[in-house]
Amino acid sequence: MSEAHLISPSKAVEARPVALEAKGVWKVFGHGAGAFGQLPASARTPEALASAKLVGAVQDATFRIGRGEVFVIMGLSGSGKSTLLRCLTRLIEPTAGEVRYDGADILKLGDKPLVELRRRRMGMVFQHFALLPNRTVLGNVAFPLEVQGTPRAEAEARALELIETVGLKGREGRFPAELSGGQQQRVGIARSLTTNPEFWFLDEPFSALDPLIRADLQAEVLRLQKTHTRTVVFVTHDLDEAIRIADRIAIMEGGRIVQIGTPEELVTRPATDYVRRFVAKVSPARVVRVSSLMGPFGGGGVTAAVKADATISEIAPELVTATGPLAVVDPGGRQIGSLDRQRALATLAAGA
Repeated sequence: MSEAHLISPSKAVEARPVALEAKGVWKVFGHGAGAFGQLPASARTPEALASAKLVGAVQDATFRIGRGEVFVIMGLSGSGKSTLLRCLTRLIEPTAGEVRYDGADILKLGDKPLVELRRRRMGMVFQHFALLPNRTVLGNVAFPLEVQGTPRAEAEARALELIETVGLKGREGRFPAELSGGQQQRVGIARSLTTNPEFWFLDEPFSALDPLIRADLQAEVLRLQKTHTRTVVFVTHDLDEAIRIADRIAIMEGGRIVQIGTPEELVTRPATDYVRRFVAKVSPARVVRVSSLMGPFGGGGVTAAVKADATISEIAPELVTATGPLAVVDPGGRQIGSLDRQRALATLAAGA
């Protein structure tokens, strides 16, 4: 597959400075994995992997993530998505490759600077909440700052701010066993943000929760991202979840990334049959944005105004009531184009 299929960010993402970059990352399991990692990059092939009877959990992963981007890694169980996230944080040591934060390869860091990087610049949330059962909500959220040596009063003040932020004010004195699953995950989210990390890693954090709680916590992640932009790597097997929160999605199959793109790109221009089947049930109207269908501003005659970054499904009411072209406006309300109503209705009908 060409690199153009693998790296096809939207213009908005492409314009951001690179915050995190993976180059040729492999994670191989089995006897002789170390020797495989020492091979020249050109010799590390699926054929060589099979010949050595090794398992390639992550195979030649290469991508860039822009500062402030929400980058979702998804795939079926066993596709390698969680292993890749752990390689990015060095919770698992990659067999080969480079993982660069702001240009510096963290695979070359010693233990002490790696621990400092995780403590001060990374926040992590996992499917299993891993809360300390003998600590209250306040104690759990303040814990990362206490580990850093922050005075207790200061750590608890910061913790109380985050407890309120995630909607748990009044429950700071409760223990984990006294909370619901969704509340426990909110504690985990608050704890991961205590040190105000630049990079936020979430590994299927909501997969054990019921649909309504999942939707609430997805909205919480989006809200937190709007109030304090971070570079986010989010692992999920749920396509609806990925579409809701992602700037771009990387789809994995058998340890390899088969396509990276915006939700719109994946649905409208799938690179492989696997991706096509993966997104087959997604209505184009859910992911196609007004900006993709709009034409030049032609003067008068428009009957309503819609935002350029809205999806076609989001403007369905306007499409139904309008009688002609719609004005397309930017976030400041300035008209930047027009939308042909019939073309938009065709996209809306395509997923019906």
